[in-house]
Amino acid sequence: MRPPRLLPDVASCDTDDGLVLLDTRTGRYFQLNITAAAVLRALLAGTPATEIADQIAATRPVTLQQAQADITALIDHLTQARLLAISDTARNTRSGTP
Repeated sequence: MRPPRLLPDVASCDTDDGLVLLDTRTGRYFQLNITAAAVLRALLAGTPATEIADQIAATRPVTLQQAQADITALIDHLTQARLLAISDTARNTRSGTP
């Protein structure tokens, strides 16, 4: 399974508060907080979403179910905004389908 990737028209820049993504096609900026930035970096590095959710639930005041839902929402938002490309295999794994 290939990890997700930022689309070629997306530039990123670290900030003190997380990460900013710029869609160079539209000029729109997207700001991610520190946690969302860490999640995105881990996803781009190939860490499975389930493992990221486990780590968040173990280190933050959030349930595993909420961490999973938040990661899914982040992936969906970035994908729908055409910032993130995710393979069909990765998408099926994320949704729990083999």
